Amino acid sequence: MNMPHNIDAGQSLSVSYPQTPEHAGVPFLFAKRALDISLAGLGLLLSLPLWGLIALLVKVQDGGPVFFRDQRVGQGGRVFGVLKFRTMLPDADRLFGLKQATEDDPRVTPLGRILRATALDELPQLWNIFLGDMSFVGPRALRPGEIQTQGEGEFVCLESVPGYTERHIVLPGLTGIAQIYADRDVSPRAKFRYDRLYIRHRSVWLDMRLILLSFWITFRGRWEKRGQKL
Repeated sequence: MNMPHNIDAGQSLSVSYPQTPEHAGVPFLFAKRALDISLAGLGLLLSLPLWGLIALLVKVQDGGPVFFRDQRVGQGGRVFGVLKFRTMLPDADRLFGLKQATEDDPRVTPLGRILRATALDELPQLWNIFLGDMSFVGPRALRPGEIQTQGEGEFVCLESVPGYTERHIVLPGLTGIAQIYADRDVSPRAKFRYDRLYIRHRSVWLDMRLILLSFWITFRGRWEKRGQKL
């Protein structure tokens, strides 16, 4: 579930964000960016036929829009726009109300289940990586003002969860330690611990390992799996 927001892409949220730690020096940042540009550029070129096929299938399925447009919070709190292939029914929020995605979510279309399980719905975010809004590896990009439920229906604003601001020291990523190793249903606080673990130990070799593991999960279609994905 998410709070309504009217924030322009490129605007920074009025939150005090920590600075990048000194250990993340220029050589690492240069190598990470070079890896992102190379993989994103290659991915965009190789996936172009898939874009056309997925767009056609989404459109034919129910006649609704092909893309889902949204906003995310990036490095330093800067808000940027993202595109994803639409996986839910048109007007899902109006029909079912604003709520978190769940297992066997009735809002998700049959095609959407396949796209989510294989992460193909996130192909358009390769463009965000190429532009520098995101990286392949980093904390998951969250919506401004995002709210989740935990416990017995308790609403929690993620910006109030310990570890939230530290996540924005780095670029958000398509994949990361939390995305791979954390159960989808664990608390935001636990997921943020995984994000901070990545920030403390990040390296090009760790990024490459996480990217390879992510390809394996995509190949097996286990991104929506509750529990162990690998």
